[in-house]
Amino acid sequence: MQFALIMGFVLAVSSPLLNRWFGERTSLVLALFPALMAAWLLSQAPVVINEGPQLLEWSWVPSLGISLSFLLDGLSLLFGLLITVIGTFVLIYAGGYLKGHTDIARFHLALLAFMASMLGLVLADGLLTLFVFWELTSITSYLLIGFNHTDIEARKSARQGLFVTVAGGLALMAGLVLLGVASGSWSLYEIGQMESDLREHSLYTPMLICLLLGAFTKSAQFPFHFWLPNAMAAPTPVSAYLHSATMVKAGIYLLARLQPELGGTALWVGILSVIGAITMLTGAFLAIHHTNIKKLLAYSTIMALGTLTMLLGIGSEYAMTAFVTFLLAHSMYKGALFMVAGILDHETGTKDVTAMGGLKSAMPITAVIACVAALSLAGMPPLFGFIAKELMLEAALGAERFKLLLVVFAFLAAILTIGVAAIIALRPFYGRQLETPKTPHEAPLSMLIGPGILAFGSLVLGLAPAMLGADALLTSAATAVAGEPLPVSLSLWYGINMALIMSIVSVGLGFLLFKRWDGARSKLAMLAPVMRHGPEAGYEGLMNGIVRFSEWQTRLLQNGYMRNYILVMLVVLIALIGNSILVRHAPQLALTLDVRFHEVIVVGTMVMGALFATISRSRLGAVVSVGIMGFSIALIFILFSAPDLGITQLLVETLTVILLVLVLFRLPRFSNLSTSLERIRDGAVAATMGILIFLLIMTAWSIDQFEPISAYMVENSAPLAYGRNIVNVILVDYRALDTLGEMFVLALAAIGVIAMLKLRHNTDESKAEESGKASVKEPYDG
Repeated sequence: MQFALIMGFVLAVSSPLLNRWFGERTSLVLALFPALMAAWLLSQAPVVINEGPQLLEWSWVPSLGISLSFLLDGLSLLFGLLITVIGTFVLIYAGGYLKGHTDIARFHLALLAFMASMLGLVLADGLLTLFVFWELTSITSYLLIGFNHTDIEARKSARQGLFVTVAGGLALMAGLVLLGVASGSWSLYEIGQMESDLREHSLYTPMLICLLLGAFTKSAQFPFHFWLPNAMAAPTPVSAYLHSATMVKAGIYLLARLQPELGGTALWVGILSVIGAITMLTGAFLAIHHTNIKKLLAYSTIMALGTLTMLLGIGSEYAMTAFVTFLLAHSMYKGALFMVAGILDHETGTKDVTAMGGLKSAMPITAVIACVAALSLAGMPPLFGFIAKELMLEAALGAERFKLLLVVFAFLAAILTIGVAAIIALRPFYGRQLETPKTPHEAPLSMLIGPGILAFGSLVLGLAPAMLGADALLTSAATAVAGEPLPVSLSLWYGINMALIMSIVSVGLGFLLFKRWDGARSKLAMLAPVMRHGPEAGYEGLMNGIVRFSEWQTRLLQNGYMRNYILVMLVVLIALIGNSILVRHAPQLALTLDVRFHEVIVVGTMVMGALFATISRSRLGAVVSVGIMGFSIALIFILFSAPDLGITQLLVETLTVILLVLVLFRLPRFSNLSTSLERIRDGAVAATMGILIFLLIMTAWSIDQFEPISAYMVENSAPLAYGRNIVNVILVDYRALDTLGEMFVLALAAIGVIAMLKLRHNTDESKAEESGKASVKEPYDG
């Protein structure tokens, strides 16, 4: 498994080379990777179904106890199959959709990297591994959404999706850390096997909120749903893949994975049930507003994601069965419908369903595929979507909490979804034939095979759902979500019950909505001013606020004045050091004064030099005062038996004074650039900083946390290093590599200075030569 995922990234990097080798057949060649992965996962299905979860572990960072481990159970197997099977069809489809595109190699690279990242996410066992792959999906989806980088809307949509999902990713990181701390393990498998109840832990509430924020942003739950329709700026193969099996299902997968350990509490049920129901109805309602076929499908995806979240919130055994069934059904019909939308756009030149009509005669195969997939979306028998819809309505009717709200929202969403399905299936292909920008014709086989198989699969599974039930894939997946054995028994006919009655009524009302869609859309346009102040407006306001705040703090803090920079840094240091040493730790001063007269004279001279340097109005006088301070420090070194340091200080100080004197000739005349209050402020800050540093040094001097190493140096300097000057021994022997590095730095600096001097010299000579040539060429006009 680890090798297969690594090969996915290797193939992604190698895709430009493969594109040069295989040309237009590259998509078919690359489709072998997900196809072989799907075959391997299918070969593991009997093992997972009969023997239970399989843990594949590979040591990653042994010193930290981190392993690159993967967990293959019913849930990850179901998601893995969706990712690989639909990924195979998408790659084949992309070969026809993007045929001749100049950047198709870049598309293959980003899509394969995204596919491998998504596979790693759903198969990851380690919490850190999961987070790494989670962020990789955000980055690669950003590249896919912004594939048409010359389009400003594509770049804006990609940036929006990245900001929202990465912000949620930060919350997810905090939630995963809290989960690891609370459970004492960083393995999802081990957490699932724990006997302790995480729901009773003191960290449960903040941990759950952080995890839900990460999942909700990724899976476009209200109020973070706005980024998903805007992601339709991506090419249609990307949209089909993101919406059916991958990106937007990542958050749903995380919630399903954590359901056994964190689900069932009032907080879990309340948030997931209510937010899921609101998202479900919001997506279905907003879909009716649009005529762009990709936007219609995008909002219906939001509806489906809300439905899945609501089912996880309900948490009953019936809801878990409905969850895995709806997940599979949605992936199949939504993948097919998005590819159909791409076919319509590719062959007619428009995405507007109101500009299409009567295409059945020109595109008969596409019309059949669209009708079958749309019937599954609408939940019509005998499609697999009908079974999923019936189970969803039955789960809502059996909810213990918020039952009325969930049932009403589910019923309204079902009506709206049927209207959307009718618009997609009937409006483009039936009725009066309309003129389109391109002459419509049937799509090539590469673009029909994927949606055709997915639509046909929805029909087959609807007619024979038992093949997925007991002792099969969905039973294993539902067991993983429920955290206990949960047999799944699917049937096309459950008898006449309330769910069936609601479904029949929703079909009639949904078809009526389709017939009156044009009028309803014009009336709903009156809500546009209200909808402009929705969550997306809040996002735009937040981003604009960040820009305005950045401009303000740049003008305030980064205004080009070095004095202000130093002032800000010192104030921050004073706040941090002052809080630490004065508030959190009382300063400890263990003073044993043994001061002699000549030492007082030296220190007093140094203090007087510092004071004179601050009040002097003469630059030369200030330089001399700074020199006095430096020479006094050198004298202190000599008095305390460090002649080598004293000599170094004398040399450095002499050179510094000479350089400062030379610079004085380049500076403008002395002038007052600050007011008296500003000078008082600066003096107060400087004095406070000095006092705090003094207290910090004295406290550090007074506290002995560890036995000092000076005794070791004194004892071993002569016998081990053959030197009695301990400082030199430290520099030459104990810190030899450090000293060597410093020598290299000084040598490089010297080389740089010499190069600059020679460059200046050569430049001056060349200018002189040019001026001389010019004087020769130009005659003197006396």
